[in-house]
Amino acid sequence: MPDVPHPNRSIVFGLERSGSGDWAVSTGRASRASLTLIIAWTSDELEKIAAADELQLASARPDGTLRKPVTIWVVRLGDDLYVRSVNGRTSHWFRCTEDRREGHVRAGGVDKDVRFVEADDDVSDEIETAYRTKYQHYGASYVDPLFTPDARAATLELVPRSAAS
Repeated sequence: MPDVPHPNRSIVFGLERSGSGDWAVSTGRASRASLTLIIAWTSDELEKIAAADELQLASARPDGTLRKPVTIWVVRLGDDLYVRSVNGRTSHWFRCTEDRREGHVRAGGVDKDVRFVEADDDVSDEIETAYRTKYQHYGASYVDPLFTPDARAATLELVPRSAAS
């Protein structure tokens, strides 16, 4: 007999990123009817943020209010945006992103609520190349600290979120 959902449950379809970075449809059960919307960067947002030299990042406190923003560098890799803490995971701003894993970014005329997601190790070399390419004009003394093991371990993907999430 086919697997029929309980009348008070629904089948939820979503997208999951595989280890190779490809998106795949996944299914699962939910205790109530729900629909999860995948919010993505628009091409315009990606272009504007990628063209900006700096990004303002404000992480959310446990109560949801935003902290004072910090200015950091940002890189684009395909349809994704990444930030990295030159001082590693012990950096004050990085530790603050771990409270709620949510915040707000502003760059290139784009203002967006985001989630902070740990970057996959398999894109770390590509992120490094993106940083070198974008910021090489500052010189090695400013750029190379982004490639220490501590800094690489403090790389976050910025994932847009809806205002209601």
